[in-house]
Amino acid sequence: MSYDPSAVEQKWQKYWSENRSFEPSDNFDLPKKYILSMFPFPSGRLHMGHVRNYTISDAFARFYRQQGFNVLHPIGFDSFGMPAENAAIKNGSHPKTWTYDNIDYMKKEFYSLGFSFSKERELATSDELYTKFEQGFIIDMYEKGLLYRKEGLLNWCPHDQTVLANEQVIDGCCWRCDTPIVKKEMNQYYFKITQYADELLSDLAKLENGWPKQVLTMQENWIGKSNGLEFDFELSKESKAKLNDKFNSFTVFTTRPDTIYGVTYVALAPEHDIVKYLCDNNLLDKDAISQIKDMKNSSNIDRQKEKSGVSLGVDVIHPLTGQSVPLWVANFVLIEYGSGAVMAVPAHDERDFDFAKKYSLPLKYVIKPNDSELNKNEAYTEAGVLFDSNEFSGFDSNEAKGKIIEYFETLKIGKKTTNYKLKDWGVSRQRYWGAPIPFIHCQKCGLVMEKKENLPVALPSDIDITGEGNPLDLHPTWKYCKCPKCGGDAIRETDTMDTFVESSWYFLRFCADKTNWEKEPFSSEQIKYWMEVDHYIGGIEHAVLHLLYARFFTKVFRDLGYVDFDEPFLRLLTQGMVLKDGAKMSKSKGNTVDPDEIIAKYGADTARLFILFAAPPTQELEWNDSAVEGAFRFIKRFYDKSNGVYKTTTKPAIDHSKLNKDEKFARKKVYEALIRATDVYNNKYTFNTMIAGAMEAMNALTSQNNSDVLTEGYWILTSMLEPVIPHICHEISQKYFNLKNFDSQEIVDEVLQSDSIKYGISINGKNRGEIELTIGLSNDEIIHLAKAEVSKWLEGMTIVKEIVVPNKLINLVVKPC
Repeated sequence: MSYDPSAVEQKWQKYWSENRSFEPSDNFDLPKKYILSMFPFPSGRLHMGHVRNYTISDAFARFYRQQGFNVLHPIGFDSFGMPAENAAIKNGSHPKTWTYDNIDYMKKEFYSLGFSFSKERELATSDELYTKFEQGFIIDMYEKGLLYRKEGLLNWCPHDQTVLANEQVIDGCCWRCDTPIVKKEMNQYYFKITQYADELLSDLAKLENGWPKQVLTMQENWIGKSNGLEFDFELSKESKAKLNDKFNSFTVFTTRPDTIYGVTYVALAPEHDIVKYLCDNNLLDKDAISQIKDMKNSSNIDRQKEKSGVSLGVDVIHPLTGQSVPLWVANFVLIEYGSGAVMAVPAHDERDFDFAKKYSLPLKYVIKPNDSELNKNEAYTEAGVLFDSNEFSGFDSNEAKGKIIEYFETLKIGKKTTNYKLKDWGVSRQRYWGAPIPFIHCQKCGLVMEKKENLPVALPSDIDITGEGNPLDLHPTWKYCKCPKCGGDAIRETDTMDTFVESSWYFLRFCADKTNWEKEPFSSEQIKYWMEVDHYIGGIEHAVLHLLYARFFTKVFRDLGYVDFDEPFLRLLTQGMVLKDGAKMSKSKGNTVDPDEIIAKYGADTARLFILFAAPPTQELEWNDSAVEGAFRFIKRFYDKSNGVYKTTTKPAIDHSKLNKDEKFARKKVYEALIRATDVYNNKYTFNTMIAGAMEAMNALTSQNNSDVLTEGYWILTSMLEPVIPHICHEISQKYFNLKNFDSQEIVDEVLQSDSIKYGISINGKNRGEIELTIGLSNDEIIHLAKAEVSKWLEGMTIVKEIVVPNKLINLVVKPC
């Protein structure tokens, strides 16, 4: 019977479903593995990137089941978000209908690919039950002081009509739609992630053996810890008067206190309170106010490109010299970092240098190289020796940093401090399709939490989504409610939560007891057993956003007493993108490949085999139609050649010493592939090398005629390849082995030992041949056989010297007779 992938795959998918083959055991005495792929947004169709992600995790899950582990391999859907609303606007469909229709379709696609997900733990983050538990956590975090509300200048996406967190602004544009963002003053809810900045940074050391170095570096840079000096610049007497005595001083932070004597101007962010006061009170001319407004509306990325600034006509007093220093507003100063004010030392900072040159501001050099001339045509940014720095002249610049900080502290005018680039996480979104923030605004009581017994605060179903404004705010009745505290009329919060909140704890929800699924977000017993996640698989594009937030939530949940561990994911594998014609697959580029079409033509096993064989999982994968054909041909051949296998429920017992050369070679190739597979799953993750080994073993098996060797080979190879091509391996195993071979396979050491060794033969240092010799021959026997092998090169020659390099080389030194 010829290979029919459709029939084989449907048969085994039905079998797995009916037998609950992928549900984890309740026996917590078993060793466990928690295998998880980053869950998808239900866009409606799987793409090949999804197929790669979930094929990798499925291979891990199936491998560890064979090794006797209790495996949790769940799937869910990150189902809140903007695309559902955009689809509603475009198609006139309700976001909920669009979302859950897509989930149903994608689940069928998962099923058709043979992914071994637990069906009994599926979830969607837009489920009201999920929202109920999440809103409870939000209330707990608010009570703990980890959630607060304040007005601020926020990143606003004009296209999606919503606020974005700093991490969601990529190169000045919205992370989802690529629209350039603008700044907008609004009230916003924030998670106090900065309270965990030090721990988020220091705990990266715990992940060094399990996470890619690139991801760790990205998180370290994003947190951006820096040590330095914090002090105040006092305004001059005349400047205080100009500002109507509303301001006396402001704080700056610097990591270069060694350059303090080189300050020639001070720069403020356009959003700084002093700048705002000057603009609001028309204390600057109209042109200056217009320039400052433009700066405020530019993205942080754009503000780092072309330097621009405005003189504020205000001076500050240098804290050590007492000299007046001009105050400017500069676009490169960010209100989010430090205090939104910087001391500028153009002689020793390239950014400050460029700004000073543009606006003809003075330069004052105070550090020079140790062993060369100071070039005053550029900023000198290296370490050196201080000069023109009062009592600190002559100090090494690195030593001077500490000395100057100590001096400021002695004078009580400054202090050593630590700053972070990481800012608190803004989570308010002005959209409908998200989890409502469970707060109420009462004129009498202020901001009030909803009572937990009233959760979930669910979304209204009768919603009109036009793309303009906040749909919940515009709803005629939903937001009107009673205050849980005083019972008076109140207004429900109409902002919904950033969808990254849902993905920050979903991996814990899979640890709920199915018998108590609706009563608790997760079971303490299951959390203790299953967590942490052993293997987490997903794209590196989530290195800062999702992975940082998930680490933060884990630490918060620990401090709230929900969990007792610090980090959620022990090992992280970031898979590369799937490309076609050298570019990322995209509908707009017309270079997508529909997984459904591949399955219909070749079968799911072919798609899985190609995905894992074409490239190591961490590298980009270039789609190749001929390679897909090649994967199909290998599976067909693997199936067809199984006709020579005989039925058995135990691995054949073989006397290796009685085998011929081809039979021994075939066994060796099979066991070498098995060793490689063990290494791949436990260490390297290079599935392509494992599959290549299986193909080599298959070639060797079909080049010999011993049915015992062929049967043993199939016993091992179907077990080894089952995580990759599960349908056909189950089909072959059921037919010949009654599925008894799907367990841990032992290595037979004697198979890997050779009876012979290949020697190279050289004459006067030149390679003249090769000979395979039985192990254990004496040197005399080796020399004798080697001479016979290269006899034509010895004609008319006298052998001067005979050298045997054990197990490697025979060298003959000759001269003419």
